[in-house]
Amino acid sequence: MKVTLICVGKVKEKFYRDAIKEYEKRLGAYIKLNTIEISDEKVKVENDSEIALAMEKEGNNILLKIKDNQYVITLEILGKNLSSEEFASKIDNLMLTGKSDVALVIGGSYGLSDSVKKRSDFALSFSSMTFPHQMMRVVLLEQVYRAYRIITGASYHK
Repeated sequence: MKVTLICVGKVKEKFYRDAIKEYEKRLGAYIKLNTIEISDEKVKVENDSEIALAMEKEGNNILLKIKDNQYVITLEILGKNLSSEEFASKIDNLMLTGKSDVALVIGGSYGLSDSVKKRSDFALSFSSMTFPHQMMRVVLLEQVYRAYRIITGASYHK
């Protein structure tokens, strides 16, 4: 399976970069992982129109990186909550149905534009809480790794 992780913003903190690197290494046994970082748009004045404009610019840049044939999973607060086992089943079903090219999308600090949400095939939520996108990259990669451990029947997911 090919997985493209599309993220808005760079990971600045070393401890997050180290954790990401570790899960990328572990996932190498299961998938071909490609990470694409989209620049986050700066907002000079925090008002609704400036934020909407920044989100739309980020969204357009995200959409440019998504291939027509990719199955897109976006991380959204209002998405569907899944257990680790349900997420593993979702990934397994994608592979079994020939959807072997998946894009996982993490938005920036203001979230995802409506255009990216419309392109999404599945909106996934980890919580109704808001988390830093750097942390969510680690959490998402850990859950993808956990999913493959569950799929293959290997120990880890307890």
